[in-house]
Amino acid sequence: MSDIHHIAIIMDGNGRWAKKRGLPRVIGHREGVESVRAAVKTCRKLNIDHLTLYTFSTENWDRPEEEVKTLMNMLEEMLIKEVEELHKNKVKINAIGRVDDLYPNARKKLDEARRTTKNNDGLVLTLCLSYGGRGEIIDAVKKIVEEDRRHHFDLSRLSDDDFRKYLYDPALPDPDLLIRTGAEHRERISNFLLWQIAYAEVYFTKTLWPDFREQEMTAAIQAFSRRERLFGRV
Repeated sequence: MSDIHHIAIIMDGNGRWAKKRGLPRVIGHREGVESVRAAVKTCRKLNIDHLTLYTFSTENWDRPEEEVKTLMNMLEEMLIKEVEELHKNKVKINAIGRVDDLYPNARKKLDEARRTTKNNDGLVLTLCLSYGGRGEIIDAVKKIVEEDRRHHFDLSRLSDDDFRKYLYDPALPDPDLLIRTGAEHRERISNFLLWQIAYAEVYFTKTLWPDFREQEMTAAIQAFSRRERLFGRV
């Protein structure tokens, strides 16, 4: 897949998957972890460099307290269980967002996972945690203002490349393909990577995230391969 280096995914549909089966929402979230494993495995198999997952948005903090607690505990649990296997497969764990807002134990395990895998040279798995695209842009502007206060910043020369330096991870390349699962009546971006997806190809699928496995990922990649990317040119 020489023409696709970075896939980003809005993992939607865990709750609806559980509701259809008369199960608690937490079961949908747990089943969604299996789809994360499948996505990582598929990207490794196809030699894709970056996989970025919309894991927990800033808006998710507004969910019922018990669900938020469950999601934080699941994040901690996932990091504990998966790091050894990911490290063995040379996957590098990355994270962007307002990660200081995470529950302390989840943040601790995230930091440990990043340290353990920091020198790996395989797939870069970026978890977007307490993340919002607007928030990232606002935080970038704040950094620019702070720098200007310390020493004059020539705003007249500010370019796209200059602005990128103030994003959560300046080294994270723009996605080639953005996938949203569970997209029936939800064909929207939901505040995800607003700066980075300016020229990404967007693929919507009705498949709910817990059902999104290798076959569905391959179909999305094949759809991408049939598109002509013009980047605003004729």
